[in-house]
Order: sequence, then structure tokens, then C-alpha cells
Amino acid sequence: MTRQFSFLDQALIGADRGLKTLIKGSAKAARAMPQAKPSQADGTAAARQSEAQRRHTAGLMRINHTGEVCAQALYQGQALTAKSAQVREAMAQSAIEEVDHLAWCETRLKELGAHTSHLNPLFYAASFTIGAVAGAIGDSVSLGFVAATEDQVCEHLKEHLAALPKEDEKTRVVLSQMLEDEAEHASKAMSAGGLAFPLPVKKVMTLMSKVMTKTTYHV
Repeated sequence: MTRQFSFLDQALIGADRGLKTLIKGSAKAARAMPQAKPSQADGTAAARQSEAQRRHTAGLMRINHTGEVCAQALYQGQALTAKSAQVREAMAQSAIEEVDHLAWCETRLKELGAHTSHLNPLFYAASFTIGAVAGAIGDSVSLGFVAATEDQVCEHLKEHLAALPKEDEKTRVVLSQMLEDEAEHASKAMSAGGLAFPLPVKKVMTLMSKVMTKTTYHV
């Protein structure tokens, strides 16, 4: 039988997951980080990358890492206020699956000698609030918000894949797997009864995401 948690229990669990999201090194992936073929990830290919290219890749991965921080916060906020137990469980499961991405991005940033964004706590707080509000409005809105958000993440990942230096297969295989997972999450949310958001709402979400990408690329 599935254990029923009180609102306080859920809040404490969410706080614990929030700390694990924001504290460096706390995220532990359940799946192994995708690896490029040895012939593609050898030292020669890495050596061909200029310092400017490495900084650019690090900036892209910092954006992706913050995106995963926001995803964790969004799911935790939605799980806290979701109307049905089924949706709460779905949000909690999605958050667990996204931990892989969080850990992979952090690992790749370390390999590039770069840091995660200093703005992550602010984006976590904002995303948690948005998720909690969406969950309180209703499950269809909450699920629709997940789908719309994941669609935007997929677009960012496609852009980043196109912008990567061709020699950087180590980053490419990670982003490719993330893209596949995010597309699946969006599809599942809509299949579960998510509301299709109108274009004006999606445009506002796009503008908000641009604020995140522009700031976290450098900071």
C-alpha cells in the first residue's frame, strides 16, 4: 500500500530535495553519464578546442544545469500542491528522473573547469513558487505547464547541440540523451491530461526563459 504523507511531511521532503539540488555534489545520478565513443573523446579532439570554445561550452552547460535546478523546483512545488495523489506521484517521479540530468551537467562543468551558476538559489525559489501556484490551480494546468516547459527545454537543447564545437562529443552525447528524456516527459504530461497552453502564454514563458539563459551563461 502506498504511504500517505501529510502536507508537513511533503514540505520537509521537498526542503531536503531542495538542499540536495542546490548543494554542489549532492545530486547522485541513477543512470551512468552518457559517454562518447573512445575514438571521439580522445585527447587529440579535446586539445583542438580553443579556450574560447571551452568557455562557450561551459556557458551552455551552466544554462542547462540551472534549467535542471528549475525543473527540480518546479516539480517539487507542483507535487506539494497537486490535487490528486496520482499527479503528486508523477511529479515526484519526474523529479527523480531529472536528477540524472542535474548530476550529468554538474559533472561536465567540473570537467570543463567551470562553476555552476551563482544565481541558482534565486531561480530555484522562483520556479518552486510557479510550480506551487500551477499545482494549486489544477492538475490539468500543472501537467500542461510541465509539457510547455519541457518543450522549451527541448528547443534550448537543440540550439545548444547546434552551437557546440564539433570536437566536443563528450558534451554532445550528454545533451542528446537529455533531449530524448525531456521530450518523453513532455509527451507523458500531455497524455496524463495536460492542458495545451495558448501561444501568448508560451511566448511569456519564452521571455522568462531568456532571462535565465542570458544571466546564467556568465554568472
